[in-house]
Amino acid sequence: MSDTASPAPANGNGAPPPPPLVIEIQYVKDLSFEVPNGPQIFAILREQPQLDLDVDLEVKQLQENANVFEVALILRVETKAQDMVCYILELTYCGVFTLNLPPEHAQQVLGVDCPRLLFPYARSIISEVSAQGAFPALMLPPIDIAQLIHAKRMRQQAQASGEA
Repeated sequence: MSDTASPAPANGNGAPPPPPLVIEIQYVKDLSFEVPNGPQIFAILREQPQLDLDVDLEVKQLQENANVFEVALILRVETKAQDMVCYILELTYCGVFTLNLPPEHAQQVLGVDCPRLLFPYARSIISEVSAQGAFPALMLPPIDIAQLIHAKRMRQQAQASGEA
């Protein structure tokens, strides 16, 4: 007889409950890298270029009345040196997620947790592509994706109401 208690199953068939979040697949949906001022830019590049990063997020339900979603993390990086564009890198990195949780938690998980899971992979791709483009490998710092996306949407709403 064991002295450790096993947790009671959540359903009547003895199977454990499904995990609240399942990553079905991750993939590069779109990737673009351009060096508009090559080869001149390599002659003036002496240090890490200045960075401008734009982050966005798209969430799409894949099946009606289902809990399967595609979350697309969209990153756009533009770097400059001496007011010249070094390179522009655009990446849409996606994951397909199954949610097994109450609907009131879905927005938080899809808008924060899923992008947080995708970001390290997108960061690695950006580093590799920038290095393969003959530039210093760009290691994006850890970022608060939810805060960046929220701030961007607030700016867009403010601009839209200012135009109205």
